[in-house]
This record gives sequence, structure tokens and C-alpha cells, in this order.
Amino acid sequence: MLIYPDERLAVFIDGANLYATARALEIEIDYKALRAHFAEQSRLVRTFYYTAILEDQEYSPLRPLIDWLDYNGFTLVTKPVKEFTDEHGRRKIKGNMDIEIAVDMLNIAENVDHIVLFSGDGDFRRLLEAVQRRGVRVTVVSSNSTQPSMIADELRRQADQFIDIVDLAPIIGRKGPRRQHHAHYDEREETTREFEDAED
Repeated sequence: MLIYPDERLAVFIDGANLYATARALEIEIDYKALRAHFAEQSRLVRTFYYTAILEDQEYSPLRPLIDWLDYNGFTLVTKPVKEFTDEHGRRKIKGNMDIEIAVDMLNIAENVDHIVLFSGDGDFRRLLEAVQRRGVRVTVVSSNSTQPSMIADELRRQADQFIDIVDLAPIIGRKGPRRQHHAHYDEREETTREFEDAED
């Protein structure tokens, strides 16, 4: 990954998208190592993490991770998920964070030289183009190693560079036994699938 030491860098993590990609690759993300890696490579300005949460649950399986990130140098952006019933009577959950990511990225673009986006969502192509026109380089981190691919072709083409999570796994993958505040991932599987279905 080409990051210059004097670059002001901002990292944007689409939580649900990164979760789905990492799960497909059977990688557990070590967020402490992730942040440390980019802080060592550049002048890290901000690390954003975006996710929608179920507020009506007595206990959210996502809460331990959110709390940990909040206390460890990440800027958390959350909002309640929206529940609705589709035409077949099935309960669906919608938790799209695209607008929040776009607004924050455009706002910070004037104060950074490089942005790293953890997402493979093709809807971000125009956002990347807008940021690049402001003179900011953009790296997209997702995966082309899954079936189907998690990275939209148009997003990969727009990015200044593309990094497959598989190549970053030795650096940002968790080693050893799973830690308690990350153990919620399996519980979140169904919610994440419903997010994806609702956003299609």
C-alpha cells in the first residue's frame, strides 16, 4: 500500500460492509492493529467507524465493539436501524450509512491528503470522484478473493489504489483466541444479511 509518511490520512470504515467481507474470508478484524498500522504509515487525522444499531433491544451484540472503539481513538457514527415489513410480510431491517459517510468524507477532504475507505459498495464511486477532484488520493480496501467479489468493479476502477483485505490480513487480522468484545460477530450475522437485503 502506497502511503507517504507526511500525508494527512483519514480512514473510513463501513462497518456492515467490512463485517460481511471479513466474515466471507473468515478473518476477524483487530481494530487496534488496524488503527496502529495507519498511524505508523502516515499522519493519521481521524478513523471513522459507521454502523446502524438496533436500539429497541435490551442488549445489542454490537455494543461491546462500539464501546471499545469509542474509547480507543475511533470516531463512532451510529444511527438506529429502521424496521419495516416487505410486500411478502417479512420483517426487514434497513441500516444504510452511505449519506453519513459521504457527508463526513466531503467535509474532511480539505484537511487531508489521502483517504482510505473500507467498503466495496459501488454507490461510493461518485463520492470518490468528488473527493479526488479536491486533490485527495483515495485507497479502497475490500476483497476480490470472495465468490462473488465484494468489491464493485466501478469502485475499484475509480480508486487510486485497491487493496485486498487478504493482503492486509497478516497486519489487521486477529491472532490467537477470540476476545470477548468481538464475540458478537456470529450473533450479528442475521442482522447484517437483512441490512444487505434491504439495501439492494
